[in-house]
Amino acid sequence: MEGPVEIDLRAREAESSPEVIPGIILAAGASSRMGRPKALLSWNGETFLARLQRVLGSVCQPVVTVLGYHYDSVRPEVQGDVAVNCDPSRGQLSSLQTGLRAISYEKGFAFVPVDCPAVSAETVATLAELFAHGEADLVIPRYNGERGHPVFASRTVAQQLLLLPPTGSAKDVIRSLRDKTTFVDLADPGVLSDIDDPAAYAALTGRAL
Repeated sequence: MEGPVEIDLRAREAESSPEVIPGIILAAGASSRMGRPKALLSWNGETFLARLQRVLGSVCQPVVTVLGYHYDSVRPEVQGDVAVNCDPSRGQLSSLQTGLRAISYEKGFAFVPVDCPAVSAETVATLAELFAHGEADLVIPRYNGERGHPVFASRTVAQQLLLLPPTGSAKDVIRSLRDKTTFVDLADPGVLSDIDDPAAYAALTGRAL
């Protein structure tokens, strides 16, 4: 059984707009390679979590943060809705499914892992605009031909993701919908940021942990 969902009612009014979809931040991981919660790492005066809440929240309402490991330390930093993955050891898909069960995805949704903090606000706005006015099931950013985050996805994608076993891979659904995917080539290396260990953090920030 999935964990509880904590709702921020202030965000609900925005759901009436056809252009606005919910967003999911995946922050349930153990951060074992980093040695501390990645959500709480700082960059340019903000934590990774705070920055993604701000950037994703500029185009998505509500923004749901999925927590698991390190719940007690990360929860006070969340602004908005929280969903709890009671068994995050099953993998990232289980957290995405937890987030999907906490939202209304009739108009689609967006998602981003918390260890991908460097995407620009302009990039997120561009992706949201293309998703809102296009017919693709997936809108995925690329930099130098490599796919990144955040991903904007349709109701169809949500339904297919929820049919997978929690230990499965979202890539299986994404591959199956390649002909219904819009890849957006951008001059934003931040879409590829994957700050998984101290070396990656040092490369992003110019300082060691």
